[in-house]
Amino acid sequence: MQGRRAARERALELLYEAEAKDSTAGAVIDALPVAPDAYASMLAVGVDDHRPEIDELVARYAKGWALDRMPAIDRALLRLATYELLHHSEVPVAVVISEAVELASQFSTDDSSRFVNGVLSAIAKRDA
Repeated sequence: MQGRRAARERALELLYEAEAKDSTAGAVIDALPVAPDAYASMLAVGVDDHRPEIDELVARYAKGWALDRMPAIDRALLRLATYELLHHSEVPVAVVISEAVELASQFSTDDSSRFVNGVLSAIAKRDA
Protein backbone atom coordinates (compact mmCIF):
# COMPACT_ATOMS: atom_id res chain seq x y z
CA MET A 1 0.00 0.00 0.00
CA GLN A 2 3.01 2.31 0.18
CA GLY A 3 2.47 3.10 -3.50
CA ARG A 4 -1.08 4.30 -2.98
CA ARG A 5 -0.08 6.18 0.17
CA ALA A 6 2.58 8.05 -1.80
CA ALA A 7 0.08 8.66 -4.62
CA ARG A 8 -2.42 10.15 -2.16
CA GLU A 9 0.27 12.40 -0.75
CA ARG A 10 1.23 13.54 -4.26
CA ALA A 11 -2.43 14.13 -5.16
CA LEU A 12 -2.77 16.25 -2.02
CA GLU A 13 0.23 18.32 -3.10
CA LEU A 14 -1.25 18.78 -6.58
CA LEU A 15 -4.61 19.89 -5.20
CA TYR A 16 -2.96 22.28 -2.76
CA GLU A 17 -0.82 23.77 -5.52
CA ALA A 18 -3.82 24.12 -7.83
CA GLU A 19 -5.75 26.03 -5.19
CA ALA A 20 -2.76 28.26 -4.39
CA LYS A 21 -2.48 29.10 -8.10
CA ASP A 22 -6.27 29.48 -8.53
CA SER A 23 -6.08 26.77 -11.15
CA THR A 24 -7.07 23.14 -11.58
CA ALA A 25 -5.10 20.04 -10.73
CA GLY A 26 -5.25 19.08 -14.38
CA ALA A 27 -3.55 22.33 -15.41
CA VAL A 28 -0.89 21.85 -12.72
CA ILE A 29 -0.25 18.31 -13.94
CA ASP A 30 -0.05 19.45 -17.57
CA ALA A 31 2.63 22.00 -16.62
CA LEU A 32 4.87 19.45 -14.89
CA PRO A 33 8.02 18.30 -16.67
CA VAL A 34 7.39 14.73 -15.47
CA ALA A 35 3.90 13.36 -14.99
CA PRO A 36 3.05 12.14 -11.50
CA ASP A 37 1.99 8.59 -10.68
CA ALA A 38 -1.15 7.58 -12.57
CA TYR A 39 -3.14 7.03 -9.35
CA ALA A 40 -2.14 10.47 -8.03
CA SER A 41 -3.20 12.10 -11.30
CA MET A 42 -6.47 10.19 -11.37
CA LEU A 43 -7.30 11.29 -7.81
CA ALA A 44 -6.43 14.94 -8.37
CA VAL A 45 -8.28 15.21 -11.68
CA GLY A 46 -11.20 13.29 -10.18
CA VAL A 47 -11.52 15.94 -7.49
CA ASP A 48 -11.57 18.60 -10.24
CA ASP A 49 -14.25 16.71 -12.14
CA HIS A 50 -16.53 16.24 -9.12
CA ARG A 51 -15.73 19.33 -7.08
CA PRO A 52 -19.28 20.77 -6.73
CA GLU A 53 -20.59 17.45 -5.39
CA ILE A 54 -17.57 17.03 -3.10
CA ASP A 55 -17.70 20.59 -1.76
CA GLU A 56 -21.41 20.28 -1.03
CA LEU A 57 -20.83 17.15 1.06
CA VAL A 58 -17.80 18.53 2.89
CA ALA A 59 -19.65 21.77 3.68
CA ARG A 60 -22.69 19.82 4.91
CA TYR A 61 -20.71 17.59 7.29
CA ALA A 62 -18.04 20.04 8.47
CA LYS A 63 -20.26 21.36 11.24
CA GLY A 64 -19.40 24.94 12.10
CA TRP A 65 -16.80 25.30 9.35
CA ALA A 66 -17.27 27.06 6.03
CA LEU A 67 -15.06 25.67 3.27
CA ASP A 68 -13.30 28.98 2.74
CA ARG A 69 -12.44 29.24 6.46
CA MET A 70 -10.71 25.84 6.68
CA PRO A 71 -6.95 25.57 6.42
CA ALA A 72 -6.20 25.03 2.72
CA ILE A 73 -4.46 21.72 3.35
CA ASP A 74 -7.49 20.40 5.27
CA ARG A 75 -9.81 21.50 2.47
CA ALA A 76 -7.64 19.75 -0.14
CA LEU A 77 -7.39 16.63 1.99
CA LEU A 78 -11.14 16.45 2.63
CA ARG A 79 -11.80 16.88 -1.08
CA LEU A 80 -9.33 14.15 -1.96
CA ALA A 81 -10.65 11.63 0.55
CA THR A 82 -14.29 12.44 -0.21
CA TYR A 83 -13.66 11.84 -3.90
CA GLU A 84 -12.10 8.48 -3.08
CA LEU A 85 -15.00 7.54 -0.78
CA LEU A 86 -17.59 8.46 -3.41
CA HIS A 87 -15.96 7.16 -6.57
CA HIS A 88 -13.62 4.33 -5.59
CA SER A 89 -15.67 1.83 -3.65
CA GLU A 90 -12.96 -0.80 -4.20
CA VAL A 91 -10.87 1.05 -1.60
CA PRO A 92 -12.07 0.22 1.92
CA VAL A 93 -13.61 3.16 3.77
CA ALA A 94 -11.32 2.55 6.75
CA VAL A 95 -8.26 2.82 4.50
CA VAL A 96 -9.40 6.11 2.97
CA ILE A 97 -10.12 7.64 6.37
CA SER A 98 -6.96 6.30 7.98
CA GLU A 99 -4.75 7.61 5.17
CA ALA A 100 -6.44 11.02 5.32
CA VAL A 101 -5.99 11.21 9.09
CA GLU A 102 -2.30 10.31 8.73
CA LEU A 103 -1.80 12.98 6.07
CA ALA A 104 -3.59 15.54 8.24
CA SER A 105 -1.32 14.66 11.16
CA GLN A 106 1.73 15.00 8.96
CA PHE A 107 0.89 18.18 7.05
CA SER A 108 -1.67 20.22 8.96
CA THR A 109 -2.52 21.56 12.40
CA ASP A 110 -2.61 19.66 15.67
CA ASP A 111 -6.42 19.46 15.58
CA SER A 112 -6.74 18.60 11.90
CA SER A 113 -6.54 14.83 12.22
CA ARG A 114 -9.58 14.75 14.55
CA PHE A 115 -11.48 17.19 12.33
CA VAL A 116 -10.71 15.22 9.15
CA ASN A 117 -11.65 11.95 10.86
CA GLY A 118 -14.98 13.35 12.03
CA VAL A 119 -15.98 14.88 8.70
CA LEU A 120 -14.98 11.84 6.65
CA SER A 121 -16.65 9.42 9.06
CA ALA A 122 -19.89 11.39 8.78
CA ILE A 123 -19.65 11.44 4.98
CA ALA A 124 -18.97 7.70 4.89
CA LYS A 125 -21.98 6.98 7.12
CA ARG A 126 -24.41 9.33 5.36
CA ASP A 127 -26.15 6.55 3.41
CA ALA A 128 -25.59 3.74 5.89
